[in-house]
Amino acid sequence: MRKMNLPLYDMLLSQAEAEKKKAFLTIDLLANHPAGIGDHSTSDFYDNANEALEALASADDKIEALKRYFDIYAEENR
Repeated sequence: MRKMNLPLYDMLLSQAEAEKKKAFLTIDLLANHPAGIGDHSTSDFYDNANEALEALASADDKIEALKRYFDIYAEENR
């Protein structure tokens, strides 16, 4: 395992978790509130849904990588 300081780890994890929440929100809006999409074409709808799924998978990958490959430490323990 590689070492990473806690503030950096927390920032990266928080960012990935926020990306995950944004992806879930986008998928929810597309699935349950399609009227909010407006004048977009069916192709736009599918593209947006696919982009949200890719963002979700990417966020999950980032979270998993942080947990798998990095051991965190506090600054004072360096």
